[in-house]
Amino acid sequence: MYTELEQGLGYTFADKALLENALTHSSYANERRSSCGSNERLEFLGDSILGFVVADYLFRVLPDRPEGDLTRIRADLVCERSLAQVAAALHLGAFLRLGHGEEQGGGRTRESILADAVESVLAASYLDGGFQAAKGIIQRLILTELPQGRPGNFDCKTMLQELVQRQKDQVIQYHLTGETGPDHDKHFTVEVSLNGQVVGAGDGRSKKRAEQAAAEAALQRLFPREYAAALR
Repeated sequence: MYTELEQGLGYTFADKALLENALTHSSYANERRSSCGSNERLEFLGDSILGFVVADYLFRVLPDRPEGDLTRIRADLVCERSLAQVAAALHLGAFLRLGHGEEQGGGRTRESILADAVESVLAASYLDGGFQAAKGIIQRLILTELPQGRPGNFDCKTMLQELVQRQKDQVIQYHLTGETGPDHDKHFTVEVSLNGQVVGAGDGRSKKRAEQAAAEAALQRLFPREYAAALR
């Protein structure tokens, strides 16, 4: 039943029940009162295993990169979008056990569900075959190449805060200056100020994205050299 998935993982489970548990979404477990329960506990374990293996790998292969760079690269490798791409390559969605409502709502292609399932499968492989089994899957499917350029989850707000705080008594504030569109398609505009002076503006489909865009504009204006270096 899971032969194709195991071939994609490069690992064959001795205990198929562990793999089945990893593929069981809470909606399925709740509807059918599944004896094995959902994959939520496995997801918790898999997240920690994945984070450790990736951190160890980056520490060893990038000996000259500072902690901040390693943190950003690790976050990009293990973020929801990246894990969902791994799931898509494995056709993992086809193997998920979903409740009726989640099935009808497109759960098999929902990034959050797919990413959680990847972490759950990693935990299941660890319980089934030990640390080397999980590490092998991570190396084959996730550590194939390091992200180049700006990470997909690059946090401009954090970087701006860190650079500004090199000097004492600096105050950064974000102000919502515009909000347009219907509830299902909102568009926000935000300005960021430093010590009361506007230093950047941005827009997006959420306040968070607009703030990130404003912070990016401020970085390009105030710290162009540091910003460019962070993208290398």
